[in-house]
This record gives sequence, C-alpha cells and structure tokens, in this order.
Amino acid sequence: MSNYKFERLSAQDNSFLLAETPHAPLHVIAVGIYDAGDLATGAGGVDFRMIKRVLEARLHKIPRYRQKLMWVPFENRAVWVDDAHFNIDYHLRHSALPHPGGLEQLKRLTARISTQSLDRARPLWEMWIIEGLSENRFAMVSKIHHCMIDGASGSDVAQILMSTSPEQEAAEPKPFVPRPAPSPRELLIDAAIHQVSMPLRALKSLSSYPQTAPEIVEDIGEKLSALAGLAKWAVSSSSPTPINGELGPHRRIDWLTLPLADVKTLRSALECSVNDVVLATVTGAIRHYFLHRGVDPKSLDFRISAPVNVRRKSEEGQLGNRVSTWIVPLPLGTSNPLEWVEHIRAETAELKESHQAQAFDMLMSAAEYLPASLLALGARAAEGPINMIVTNVQGPPFPLYLLGAKLLEMNPIVPLLNGTGLGIALFSYNGRLHIGLNADYELVPDLGILTALLAQSFMTLVDAAGAREQTPLPKAPPAKSATGKRAPRKHKQPGKAPLQAVAGASVPQPR
Repeated sequence: MSNYKFERLSAQDNSFLLAETPHAPLHVIAVGIYDAGDLATGAGGVDFRMIKRVLEARLHKIPRYRQKLMWVPFENRAVWVDDAHFNIDYHLRHSALPHPGGLEQLKRLTARISTQSLDRARPLWEMWIIEGLSENRFAMVSKIHHCMIDGASGSDVAQILMSTSPEQEAAEPKPFVPRPAPSPRELLIDAAIHQVSMPLRALKSLSSYPQTAPEIVEDIGEKLSALAGLAKWAVSSSSPTPINGELGPHRRIDWLTLPLADVKTLRSALECSVNDVVLATVTGAIRHYFLHRGVDPKSLDFRISAPVNVRRKSEEGQLGNRVSTWIVPLPLGTSNPLEWVEHIRAETAELKESHQAQAFDMLMSAAEYLPASLLALGARAAEGPINMIVTNVQGPPFPLYLLGAKLLEMNPIVPLLNGTGLGIALFSYNGRLHIGLNADYELVPDLGILTALLAQSFMTLVDAAGAREQTPLPKAPPAKSATGKRAPRKHKQPGKAPLQAVAGASVPQPR
C-alpha cells in the first residue's frame, strides 16, 4: 500500500522515544544569544511578531516541525503524520528575564525549560524567545526531541531558520495543506507488509558486500571483530562515581567558550585531532573535579560515549538520527596532561581501526528488523557501560543572522540518559568553540566549579604543549593522523599565535 500519509521512524529515532523517562527527557537544547540589532524595541524588548513571521515563512523547509507522532497499534513503534491542528503559537514562546538580565538568570531559566517534557500529542519542538538580556541582547532557546534530530541535522536546522546575510526579509508564509491521517487499520497493514518484506530487504542490503569471496570473508571478519569489541563494553559496567545515579527532576545548566583558533593551535602542537584535544580537556577537568569531591580517580574505570556522525552524502540535510558511537575510557589516573593526549590519541586510533562506529551502526540497522520490546531493552542496557556523554558537532564557520540580529553564541545542551548525571556538548561556530554542560541538580551540585575546571584543564594542556609563546603562521597545518602508539613523544612547537586567556571562575586547587 502507499504510505504517502506517513513516514516510519527509524529504529534509532524510535529508540529515543523508548528510552525517555519522566526524569530523563530526551530533547536537545541550543541556547542562541543574539545582538538584537534592528529587532530591538526599547527597554530590552525584541520584535516578537517579526520573529514569528520569519519562522512561519521557513516552516515549509522543515516539514517535521508540523508533524506529530502516531503509534502503530500493538507495536511500540511510531510514525510521523501531519498535524492538522498545527498552531505555531503553542510552539513559539515569549518570555523575559528580570531586569537587569544576566547570563546566570538565563542559565537558570534554561534549566527550568529543559526539565519540562515535550507534549507527544503535538510536534516535538518548542522555541523560547527570551528578551531582557543585558547589552542589547536576547536569547533563543530551541528545544527539539532527539527522535527528530542529531547534532549534524540540528546544525542544518539552525542554518535553515537563519540567514548568512544581515539583509534578510520576512517572506510570506506558504499555505500548509496537511495530509490526511492514516487509520489504525492502514498502520497495521503497513506494519504487516514491513514484517513480511524483512527477508527481501535483508538480502538487498547484502548486495553492498564486495563481490569476490576473499573480500566477503575479510569484510565479515572485520564486522564480527568490531561487534565483539563493542560487546566487550556492554558486558561490563563502568565504575560508580559521584556524577552517576538515579536522575532527579531538576537540572543545572552552564556553558563556556574557547577561541577555536587556540584549540587548533593546540591540536597542531600536540599532533592530534581537535576531538582528541576536547577529550583530553574533559579528562583533566573530570579528574580534578573528582579530587575536589574526595574521590581517587586512579581507581576508576571511567568511560564516555562520543557520538560519531555516519551520514552518507545522500543523507546530508535530512532530519533524524544517523549517528554511531565510540566508547572511550578516559585516563583519569594520571596527572600528566601530555599522557592524557597520548592515551586519548591511542584510543581513538584503535577505535578507527576496530570499526567500532560501524559496529554500532550495524546494530542500529539490525534493530530495524527487531521487535520494539527488544529495542527498548537495548536502549536501557546502553546506559550501563558509560559514565557520561561528550558530543562534538562542527557548525558553520561564518556568522548567522535572524532578521539582521547577529547570532553571537550557540551553546549546545545534550540530554542526560538515566544514570548519567552529566553531559557535555561542544559546537563550533564562527571561530569559537561553545561548550554546554547539562547536569542533574543533586548529583552535580557545584557545576560552576566543573565549568571552571574545563577552562583550567585547557590552559594546562596549552602550557604542557608549549603552545603559549609562539609567533603566528599564515595558516595552520592540517592535523596528522593518529599513530596508535601509547608512548609519549616529543611535541613539535610550530609557530602559532599566543593563546588567549579563558574567562572562568575561581577554581579549587587539585589535591
């Protein structure tokens, strides 16, 4: 039958619905801070009417924003259908900070917004326009369920809703003609056809294998080896820590910013990738934070989940999730910052060679053929092997505008899985690396200290690499590939501009 009336959620998208709990809402948040520009109306206000108009004019480019969930009878799976009663006034919210509005007030309001689950009877997104921020600024807090987007598609959405030019006019919205909703009978028939056609689709997927017998054997061997490596983590739990436990209903939100040029300078000095620099910085911050909490980091098997974008060229620009994951143990036991980098570089090199990301992607592809009940169990099991999530998304290197209002910052907030009381998300935008932290209110009561420790950890790496006092070069050289060797090496010091100081609060001295 024709399913023009609806689209099935992929198994990976559906898994985010199954894994969600009342105290672990799985929506992604981005906090954009804008220079109000011509949108300013005086006394800290912004022209909300014009923002609503430009958003309405762009909705036809993001059909999912006017679609809602409909559940297949007798299955724990959902499909997307058009919302015949779509009302933008429900999704677009207008709020203000008490005068004078500061970043701490904005962070507290964002934390409140993040704890409220999205209404599954409506399209799964909200957008909060928050005026009253000091220095003629306003904020946009975008909240989208993870079943709709991952990091890469979230970046695409931001570029659709905004413009690369400050000269932007609000066009007239295009009329919305919703498709008729399917009946439960139609969904049942489609589900039956989907089940019956599974063997044919599985055989079709095998056509992508190499043609010669030796290549088939080698390819299957690599996949089985990758699955075995992934299973190694699944059967063993990570260490209990102060940031792990049952989540409560409340959150703390914080963020900081690093100059992206300085991150790339450090990458070149250490001969590693930007992601290696990020994970080494997180290693130092978490190590010192546990010392601050009275925990010996040497005894911990501390693992992070690092999402990996696996989109093909043909899938670029599409919503939904096309991510795999790396499970990376962090070297919290050593105080030597260069050893943080060596360990992380060796781990990521090994992960690339082991094809762990492809193994996870294979599991999600196989999940398309599994009952939703098994997928729900898998979603719950995935929480055990890790302590936290660290996700790093590459955004546009150029400025974006909303009706002439320049986007100054884009701070990403990753949702928390049950049992993980801290998540760190990074988003590069217009020459800066924005780092957002989401924490359970009780498990991480002193989030500001951890934020400051991230800044301190980065500067510790800068000092250890000798990347501070260097002269600028015309262009940074490309990062070299990882070697996989764990032994410390002598670090070259290519000429670079001095790194800027990072603003941060006072930091407790490591014990």
